[in-house]
Amino acid sequence: MDVLEQLNSLAAKIRQQSAVIQTEEATKNAFVMPFISKILGYDVFDPTEVTPEFICDVGTKKGEKIDYAILKGGEIQILVECKKIGEPLNVHHASQLFRYFHVTNARISILTNGQVYKFFTDLDAPNKMDDKPFLELDLLDIDENVVPELTKLTKSAFDIESIVNAAGELKYISQIKKIFSAQFSSPEEDFIKLFASRVYEGILTQKVRELFNILTKKAAGQWLNDQVNERLKSAISGTVTPVVVPETIEPSGDPLATKIADAEHVVTTENELEGFHIVKSIIRTVVESKRITHRDNKSYFGIFLDDNNRKPICRLHFNRSQMYIGLFDADKNETRHPIEVLDDIFMYVDQLKLTATGYK
Repeated sequence: MDVLEQLNSLAAKIRQQSAVIQTEEATKNAFVMPFISKILGYDVFDPTEVTPEFICDVGTKKGEKIDYAILKGGEIQILVECKKIGEPLNVHHASQLFRYFHVTNARISILTNGQVYKFFTDLDAPNKMDDKPFLELDLLDIDENVVPELTKLTKSAFDIESIVNAAGELKYISQIKKIFSAQFSSPEEDFIKLFASRVYEGILTQKVRELFNILTKKAAGQWLNDQVNERLKSAISGTVTPVVVPETIEPSGDPLATKIADAEHVVTTENELEGFHIVKSIIRTVVESKRITHRDNKSYFGIFLDDNNRKPICRLHFNRSQMYIGLFDADKNETRHPIEVLDDIFMYVDQLKLTATGYK
């Protein structure tokens, strides 16, 4: 089963068994260990991969234990702290995670109650665990947008640089989505004023603000429905609506500041998406299709393995009269080859497969 199927399977188990789970230890056995094993892909019975009750003395604190330390290549990569199912997850109750994060090589820590998983790293200050998670997963309310990011934490695809590079964007997107959700369901006065002042020319009396409170919520709901219906129409008709997305730029210094300062808006064309599917159809014979991803930039459309810029497969240069496909050699040097039609991509089957299989 793929990651999403495994998540749904574990979610069904939680719905069936959570009512009879009374302790933290039972939570770990019933839900957390299967998550580490089935979802993340680590052998919970191999101490070289998963060490339970991991001890690491910190200063005057001696003999304290973290619930699980997950290792790869002999190095601690992930720390896991568990609470009983149903308990609220307050990061201030995870003092061991903060201390152990500082003195181990781990860059990722997880706080969980078996149902909700909060993933942390050190975006705000090096070697110091952030107060806010960069990723949250609720197994009883699975956001499918989280699944590709969760896949990066699995044993087979684990790449700490790729994870941390994406964490900054994920952290802020998650927080912004929460703000959107809160404003759409219960808009604050400033939010109401913003829209009312754009469409209403009179004085914003208390009565007018109350009216626009209702209108803002109604407009937000209708807008969301319109977006869903538009996507459904596109899917049914078989057409792809061009999506405007910001260019993905690898962070230098402050990841968020770099993205805000440098990101450009680009339009993903049908030609680029069709080119991506042609490349995917070629290399899915040698790698798992879920590992094949893409990012659209201002000057080219990039195709990668594991959404990792260090694993480029090719680049599609379609934003010009002459189309090119950029192929990479073993040293990741790009050579552009002119193509006249999309089917010309099939002329480079062997090189595309060779590039894809060259990455672990």
